[in-house]
Amino acid sequence: MFQSRPDSPQTLGADLRALRKARGITLADLARQLGRSVGWLSQVERDLSEPSVTDLRHIAAALDVPVSMLFAHDPVRADEAGYVVRKGSRRPLGSGEAGLVEELLSPDLTDDFEMVHSTFEPHSRIGEKVTRPTQEVGYLLSGKLDLEIGARKFTIHPGDSFRIRGEPFRWINPYGEPAVAIWVIAPPVY
Repeated sequence: MFQSRPDSPQTLGADLRALRKARGITLADLARQLGRSVGWLSQVERDLSEPSVTDLRHIAAALDVPVSMLFAHDPVRADEAGYVVRKGSRRPLGSGEAGLVEELLSPDLTDDFEMVHSTFEPHSRIGEKVTRPTQEVGYLLSGKLDLEIGARKFTIHPGDSFRIRGEPFRWINPYGEPAVAIWVIAPPVY
Protein backbone atom coordinates (compact mmCIF):
# COMPACT_ATOMS: atom_id res chain seq x y z
CA MET A 1 0.00 0.00 0.00
CA PHE A 2 1.33 3.43 -0.96
CA GLN A 3 1.66 6.08 1.65
CA SER A 4 0.84 9.53 0.34
CA ARG A 5 3.43 12.25 0.65
CA PRO A 6 2.45 15.44 2.35
CA ASP A 7 1.89 18.18 -0.20
CA SER A 8 5.20 19.65 -1.27
CA PRO A 9 4.33 22.14 -4.00
CA GLN A 10 6.79 23.18 -6.64
CA THR A 11 8.24 26.37 -5.20
CA LEU A 12 11.34 28.43 -5.66
CA GLY A 13 12.27 27.92 -2.01
CA ALA A 14 11.97 24.12 -2.20
CA ASP A 15 14.12 24.06 -5.33
CA LEU A 16 16.78 26.31 -3.79
CA ARG A 17 16.94 24.12 -0.67
CA ALA A 18 17.22 20.96 -2.79
CA LEU A 19 19.95 22.43 -5.00
CA ARG A 20 21.91 23.70 -2.00
CA LYS A 21 21.73 20.37 -0.20
CA ALA A 22 22.58 18.38 -3.36
CA ARG A 23 25.78 20.41 -3.59
CA GLY A 24 26.65 19.87 0.08
CA ILE A 25 26.48 23.59 0.86
CA THR A 26 25.25 24.66 4.30
CA LEU A 27 22.75 27.44 4.78
CA ALA A 28 25.45 29.46 6.57
CA ASP A 29 27.99 28.94 3.78
CA LEU A 30 25.59 30.03 1.05
CA ALA A 31 24.41 33.04 3.06
CA ARG A 32 28.04 34.09 3.59
CA GLN A 33 28.79 33.65 -0.12
CA LEU A 34 25.78 35.82 -0.99
CA GLY A 35 26.58 38.46 1.64
CA ARG A 36 23.17 37.86 3.24
CA SER A 37 22.03 36.66 6.64
CA VAL A 38 21.19 33.04 7.39
CA GLY A 39 17.75 34.22 8.51
CA TRP A 40 17.04 35.88 5.16
CA LEU A 41 18.15 32.82 3.18
CA SER A 42 16.13 30.53 5.45
CA GLN A 43 13.06 32.68 4.78
CA VAL A 44 13.67 32.48 1.02
CA GLU A 45 13.95 28.68 1.20
CA ARG A 46 10.68 28.54 3.18
CA ASP A 47 8.98 30.89 0.67
CA LEU A 48 8.48 33.53 3.38
CA SER A 49 10.61 36.10 1.55
CA GLU A 50 10.94 36.77 -2.16
CA PRO A 51 14.46 37.42 -3.47
CA SER A 52 15.11 40.23 -5.94
CA VAL A 53 16.24 39.58 -9.52
CA THR A 54 19.79 40.47 -8.47
CA ASP A 55 19.56 38.04 -5.54
CA LEU A 56 18.39 35.31 -7.94
CA ARG A 57 21.35 35.96 -10.23
CA HIS A 58 23.77 35.67 -7.29
CA ILE A 59 22.06 32.52 -6.00
CA ALA A 60 22.15 30.92 -9.47
CA ALA A 61 25.87 31.69 -9.79
CA ALA A 62 26.60 30.31 -6.31
CA LEU A 63 24.66 27.10 -7.05
CA ASP A 64 26.06 26.85 -10.60
CA VAL A 65 22.67 26.77 -12.32
CA PRO A 66 21.31 28.95 -15.11
CA VAL A 67 19.31 31.85 -13.75
CA SER A 68 16.46 30.84 -16.10
CA MET A 69 15.97 27.82 -13.84
CA LEU A 70 15.05 30.10 -10.97
CA PHE A 71 12.76 32.40 -12.95
CA ALA A 72 10.58 29.71 -14.49
CA HIS A 73 7.98 29.01 -11.83
CA ASP A 74 4.59 28.88 -13.52
CA PRO A 75 1.61 28.40 -11.25
CA VAL A 76 0.26 24.86 -11.12
CA ARG A 77 -3.10 23.59 -10.05
CA ALA A 78 -3.11 22.95 -6.31
CA ASP A 79 -4.27 19.34 -6.73
CA GLU A 80 -1.42 18.65 -9.21
CA ALA A 81 1.44 20.46 -7.46
CA GLY A 82 4.30 18.09 -6.73
CA TYR A 83 2.72 15.33 -8.84
CA VAL A 84 1.99 16.43 -12.43
CA VAL A 85 3.87 18.58 -14.94
CA ARG A 86 1.74 19.56 -17.94
CA LYS A 87 3.43 19.73 -21.34
CA GLY A 88 2.94 23.48 -21.64
CA SER A 89 4.24 24.13 -18.11
CA ARG A 90 7.68 22.53 -18.29
CA ARG A 91 10.46 24.70 -16.92
CA PRO A 92 13.27 25.47 -19.39
CA LEU A 93 16.80 24.63 -18.33
CA GLY A 94 20.01 26.21 -19.56
CA SER A 95 20.52 28.72 -22.32
CA GLY A 96 20.24 26.51 -25.43
CA GLU A 97 23.47 28.04 -26.75
CA ALA A 98 25.07 24.75 -27.87
CA GLY A 99 21.90 23.65 -29.68
CA LEU A 100 20.49 21.79 -26.70
CA VAL A 101 17.01 22.69 -25.47
CA GLU A 102 16.13 21.13 -22.11
CA GLU A 103 12.96 21.13 -20.03
CA LEU A 104 12.43 19.79 -16.54
CA LEU A 105 9.93 16.91 -16.48
CA SER A 106 10.16 16.41 -12.71
CA PRO A 107 7.64 18.45 -10.70
CA ASP A 108 10.49 20.07 -8.75
CA LEU A 109 14.08 19.46 -7.65
CA THR A 110 13.34 17.97 -4.24
CA ASP A 111 13.79 14.30 -5.23
CA ASP A 112 17.03 12.30 -5.35
CA PHE A 113 16.93 12.56 -9.15
CA GLU A 114 15.63 14.79 -11.92
CA MET A 115 14.04 13.87 -15.24
CA VAL A 116 14.78 16.08 -18.25
CA HIS A 117 13.39 16.30 -21.81
CA SER A 118 16.33 17.13 -24.10
CA THR A 119 16.17 18.21 -27.74
CA PHE A 120 19.50 18.23 -29.58
CA GLU A 121 19.18 20.49 -32.63
CA PRO A 122 20.49 19.27 -36.01
CA HIS A 123 24.24 19.82 -36.55
CA SER A 124 24.86 20.75 -32.90
CA ARG A 125 27.45 19.61 -30.38
CA ILE A 126 28.76 20.31 -26.93
CA GLY A 127 32.25 21.77 -27.18
CA GLU A 128 34.23 19.92 -24.54
CA LYS A 129 33.59 16.73 -22.62
CA VAL A 130 31.66 17.22 -19.40
CA THR A 131 32.26 15.30 -16.18
CA ARG A 132 29.60 15.46 -13.46
CA PRO A 133 29.40 13.62 -10.11
CA THR A 134 26.19 11.92 -11.24
CA GLN A 135 24.67 8.76 -12.60
CA GLU A 136 22.64 9.43 -15.73
CA VAL A 137 20.41 7.22 -17.82
CA GLY A 138 18.98 8.35 -21.14
CA TYR A 139 16.43 7.02 -23.60
CA LEU A 140 16.32 8.28 -27.20
CA LEU A 141 12.79 8.97 -28.45
CA SER A 142 13.61 10.19 -31.97
CA GLY A 143 16.49 11.13 -34.26
CA LYS A 144 20.06 9.87 -33.83
CA LEU A 145 22.71 11.05 -31.40
CA ASP A 146 26.43 10.36 -31.21
CA LEU A 147 27.79 9.96 -27.68
CA GLU A 148 31.35 9.78 -26.42
CA ILE A 149 31.49 8.27 -22.94
CA GLY A 150 35.03 8.02 -21.66
CA ALA A 151 37.06 6.72 -24.60
CA ARG A 152 34.09 4.93 -26.21
CA LYS A 153 31.96 6.25 -29.07
CA PHE A 154 28.35 5.26 -29.73
CA THR A 155 25.57 6.16 -32.15
CA ILE A 156 22.25 6.02 -30.32
CA HIS A 157 19.03 5.31 -32.26
CA PRO A 158 15.34 5.67 -31.25
CA GLY A 159 14.51 3.12 -28.56
CA ASP A 160 18.14 2.83 -27.39
CA SER A 161 19.12 3.75 -23.86
CA PHE A 162 22.47 4.55 -22.27
CA ARG A 163 24.12 5.15 -18.90
CA ILE A 164 26.86 7.53 -17.77
CA ARG A 165 28.46 7.03 -14.33
CA GLY A 166 30.49 10.12 -13.53
CA GLU A 167 32.57 9.62 -16.69
CA PRO A 168 33.58 12.38 -19.08
CA PHE A 169 31.05 12.55 -21.91
CA ARG A 170 30.16 14.58 -24.96
CA TRP A 171 27.15 14.60 -27.28
CA ILE A 172 27.09 15.41 -30.99
CA ASN A 173 24.13 15.58 -33.37
CA PRO A 174 25.77 15.72 -36.83
CA TYR A 175 22.49 14.64 -38.44
CA GLY A 176 19.84 16.67 -40.26
CA GLU A 177 17.03 16.15 -37.75
CA PRO A 178 16.61 16.88 -34.04
CA ALA A 179 17.36 14.10 -31.55
CA VAL A 180 14.97 13.95 -28.60
CA ALA A 181 15.87 12.12 -25.39
CA ILE A 182 14.62 11.67 -21.85
CA TRP A 183 17.39 11.82 -19.22
CA VAL A 184 17.24 10.82 -15.58
CA ILE A 185 20.04 12.37 -13.52
CA ALA A 186 20.95 11.61 -9.91
CA PRO A 187 21.59 13.68 -7.93
CA PRO A 188 19.90 16.67 -9.59
CA VAL A 189 22.36 19.03 -11.29
CA TYR A 190 20.06 21.85 -12.42
